[in-house]
Amino acid sequence: MSGEGSGETAPAGATSGAQAVEFAPDELEWNPFLPDVHADPYPLYRRLRTEDPVHWNAPGVWILTRYDDAVRMLRHPRMSSDFRNSELFEMFRQMNPAFVDDREPSMLFRDPPDHTRLRNLVTRAFSVRMIEGLRPFIQRTIEGLLDGLAGRDDAELIAELAHPLPVVVICEMLGVPAEDQQLFSRWSDDLVQMLDPMAGPDVLQRATESELAFDRYFHALIGERKKAPRDDLLSALIAAEEEGQRLSEEELLRTLILLLVAGHETTVNLISNGMLALLRHPEQREQLAGDPSLLRNAVEELLRYDAPVQLTGRIALEDMEFGGKRVRKGQQVVALVGAANRDPGQFADPDRLDLGRQDIRHIAFGGGIHFCLGASLARTEGQMAIGSLVSRFPRMELATDRPQWRDTITLRGLKALPVRLL
Repeated sequence: MSGEGSGETAPAGATSGAQAVEFAPDELEWNPFLPDVHADPYPLYRRLRTEDPVHWNAPGVWILTRYDDAVRMLRHPRMSSDFRNSELFEMFRQMNPAFVDDREPSMLFRDPPDHTRLRNLVTRAFSVRMIEGLRPFIQRTIEGLLDGLAGRDDAELIAELAHPLPVVVICEMLGVPAEDQQLFSRWSDDLVQMLDPMAGPDVLQRATESELAFDRYFHALIGERKKAPRDDLLSALIAAEEEGQRLSEEELLRTLILLLVAGHETTVNLISNGMLALLRHPEQREQLAGDPSLLRNAVEELLRYDAPVQLTGRIALEDMEFGGKRVRKGQQVVALVGAANRDPGQFADPDRLDLGRQDIRHIAFGGGIHFCLGASLARTEGQMAIGSLVSRFPRMELATDRPQWRDTITLRGLKALPVRLL
């Protein structure tokens, strides 16, 4: 789960409703909608990083591709996560009046001091102890899913492992009945589209409907937990208190949506992107199978190599410079996480997958005050799922030469991952 720190661009950007911009093939622009770029963005990242590392891109966003610039953006106290500070936000309001939400956003899109208060309250409930206590449940869930593949010749790893695992885990954490888990999958699939910077009205409509359904569901469940608390994350969030302050019900609902969407989608992508990389590099997979002690480091390298979150954004609260270029107050700045994680200025031979790589200080979980709240849980699920797959099916092979990627651009993930189990 990538909790806070995942896809930190404005929901539906502040540019939603705009049309995808088309460019000539030889024109240097970041256009993630081009099929070749969508399938493999790294050649374009390399070109941008080399030729124009601080790049002005239509419809009015600065694109950062170097590691040091991305880290500076993530940590700078005058870079805002509140999309309402963007000079493009008013354009969004005018283009999509039916979908402007006047409620306060989740802490993902809040600045201090509000962000500090919310994060401290949520951190009290979302503890390392709770995550460590989930390990036996996570392992049982993985083993149960993999038992369903036993004796078969082929499988589809997303539908049969990567997708259901984080849903089952977050529902267990929140105390949601097993029979309602499919609702969570559907809501998550709709809501994650809002993280993309050019989501259209149809996407916004589905996301709005799912958000309202989610709110209705949890309004009722919150009422039950207030009357009869349990040993679960929802009860802990309700009870969390610091200096006499607690989460309001609206803040609680926004936090739960954040945990669902960020926690589910990014973990699916961590597992599936990681397995795709291993299947394409059998010598690395064999190394991992022969030395399970590599697992922790391997997951960090897989996160660096093909990050589940490909971009994260901020808004400048004052004029500043990146790479000698002036960024004006109110302008949006987007760090391409995937590009920064392959910057040769930070990582030697960055396009090579190396599970033994040392000092892997990637930014797949963001950085600064918005560093992913659920990084520990995401790592735990990723390590356990990938480790179990490599151990149980050491001869697994890809069953396609051209895996298909989902349409999202903020989050990078596969539609399916068909394999031969051998």
